[in-house]
Amino acid sequence: MPEYTLMYFNAQGRGELIRWLFAHAGIEYNDDRIEMEDWPERKPDVPGGKLPVLMIDGKPLVQSVAIARYVAKEAGLVPEDNLDAAYCDALVDTCSEMMHQYMTLMFRVEDDDEKQRLFEEEFFPNHMEPFMKRLNHRLEEKEWFITDDMTWADLAIGRSLSQILAQFPDSLEHFPNVAGLVEKVCELPAIKEWIDNRPETSF
Repeated sequence: MPEYTLMYFNAQGRGELIRWLFAHAGIEYNDDRIEMEDWPERKPDVPGGKLPVLMIDGKPLVQSVAIARYVAKEAGLVPEDNLDAAYCDALVDTCSEMMHQYMTLMFRVEDDDEKQRLFEEEFFPNHMEPFMKRLNHRLEEKEWFITDDMTWADLAIGRSLSQILAQFPDSLEHFPNVAGLVEKVCELPAIKEWIDNRPETSF
């Protein structure tokens, strides 16, 4: 087994899906969390100067989705069928894009009432609702999103939406199938243990 070190900020962000994949697979790794105030000093020594970076036996792998895909393959969560694997990629990319929009909104203002307004009037109708409608329809007769077995796409759904639900708990009230999948993923023993014991962070 390679020696892994995940370098990322002391936050969930783009590193959290990778951590979920490691947790679910039971793969040991060094969780190198960099505080924001330490980043200017650490940055020159980080390959590519951006986070996250996964060091694999001392060799760097960059880009969060590429890292997550690699760990997912190591964990057996990428379908063998090339088209199903591509569907997983598309779903994870969509989750990543949605979360980028979400975090942009969350950092735009500090006032909670204004965040609520922006969520309801901007983010939800333009970025989240169309995606949730497609997901909910897809999950009407399926236990998991792509195949009969769980894939890393399902973990990506659970990871992304559980963060949104933590701040906006009613956001999936009209999408029961999606809400059910998120709950099922978050109740997986290794994922639940990670969620219950991970370091508390501001985002």
